[in-house]
Amino acid sequence: MAQLLSFRVYLSAETQKASQESLKRTQKTRKPFSPGRRGPVALPKNPQNLNLEVSPHRAVSAVRLMRIEYGGAFADLLNEKGKGSGSNEMSYVERTIGFRTRDLDDRDLRLVTDVVGGTIRWRRYLDHLIGSLCHNERTFRNMEPLLLQILRIGVYEIIKLDMPSYAVVDENVKLAKVALRPGAGDFVNGILRKLVSLKEKDALPLPKVEGDDRAQARALATLHSHPVWMVRRWVKYLGLDEATKLMTWNNSDPGFSLRANMGRDITRADLVERLNSLKVPHELSLHLEEFVRIKTGLQTVVQAGLLKEGLCSVQDESAGLIVSVVKPQPGERIMDACAAPGGKTLFMASCLKGQGMIYAMDVNEGRLRILGETAKSHRVDGIITTIHSDLRVFAETNEVQYDKVLLDAPCSGLGVLSKRADLRWNRKLEDMVELTKLQDELLDSASKLVKHGGVLVYSTCSIDPEENEGRVEAFLQRHPEFSIDPVTSFVPLSFVTSQGFFLSNPVKHSLDGAFAARLIRAF
Repeated sequence: MAQLLSFRVYLSAETQKASQESLKRTQKTRKPFSPGRRGPVALPKNPQNLNLEVSPHRAVSAVRLMRIEYGGAFADLLNEKGKGSGSNEMSYVERTIGFRTRDLDDRDLRLVTDVVGGTIRWRRYLDHLIGSLCHNERTFRNMEPLLLQILRIGVYEIIKLDMPSYAVVDENVKLAKVALRPGAGDFVNGILRKLVSLKEKDALPLPKVEGDDRAQARALATLHSHPVWMVRRWVKYLGLDEATKLMTWNNSDPGFSLRANMGRDITRADLVERLNSLKVPHELSLHLEEFVRIKTGLQTVVQAGLLKEGLCSVQDESAGLIVSVVKPQPGERIMDACAAPGGKTLFMASCLKGQGMIYAMDVNEGRLRILGETAKSHRVDGIITTIHSDLRVFAETNEVQYDKVLLDAPCSGLGVLSKRADLRWNRKLEDMVELTKLQDELLDSASKLVKHGGVLVYSTCSIDPEENEGRVEAFLQRHPEFSIDPVTSFVPLSFVTSQGFFLSNPVKHSLDGAFAARLIRAF
């Protein structure tokens, strides 16, 4: 799957509408458990315009968590100015909980980033603790959505952020009372105080890893907050020790990489100079000369306008290494078959040095439009042609062939779970079957667009063998005219598998997980 162009996430009008309608359905039709009263709970009909008593970062975090879980929004935390995910941030807050808080300052923004991302990552773990502290299973199962989000925030802050417990209890109780009703605040107070007492006694009600394979997988899934099916799959392919390390990585705070925009003659040294002036800690990439790693300070980079001005992009080194596997050369005609949002497209275009053409195809017209706009700020729009089409349809109706075709296929995203905190909960085991079928179809179509002697690169942001090696092996059986071109001369040897493929391992390389196979079509 394509990497992010920047730290912004563009929600379509359909997604925003779905988010609002889903919240309305949740509020109007669900009949949740209501501590202190019975029946469905309506939001306040006469919302206050401003409430200065409630903690802003907790109110905003609760609303964002609602939007992510029930509306399909992505867990994005910054816009161009670093001031929330949109100019209507407080409108969402007011519509959901009935009032506005003061605007978020920089400290609030950092807390929202941490609380939202962490609460999503640790959701299964947090829910286990909350459920264990409820009177019975039904109380937890029927809990209303907003109350559950407030409790998750409180438990996360106490257990994972190690905030002062008295402040966490007080502030979350206050939020529940104002956003819902006094009885909800009393309920939050009881649950969180029980939790604090158990934490102080080192007696949290956590499962033990024991019993048969299924029981152990369930315990590990709770302790490391992943779906059971993922745990079982990774233990099968990686072994228990490596699977545990992978889950630990997925739950860690992600680092980011910035790519200097060569299309605007911005060197890594130029980017480092800007980062130094902004006092953003960084280190040079060990693998790619255009890349710089940062662990903190991305918000500063965004606010300073470096992304908007096109001086750099947020792009993981694993994505950059896939471009290394393609190895774009000046004068080549290259098809990026599933291009949006376009991080690899832009990097490949900058490699052409003004000679040749990148054909960026995608089924999503809106995302292609954004790619086109970003290409202008990167000054590579003259060598990028966008094509709005389904690859499968295009390959059937066009005889044009290209020097190289990059198929960055739709995939499970199991290699990027540290950055995509919400993705682990949106993937199902059944998705894997559908995805591998789609990947096979797209590979067959992409192969038709490769000229004789040309290169086909198949890539994913997954670490799953069935999506990676499995798809290439099946493709080669169907298409004997293609053969493996080992990537040993394109990427460092530590990334090369025994079969000659590229694979970045999050635990081994401290990068996003990604895969690429370079295939040559016979003359």
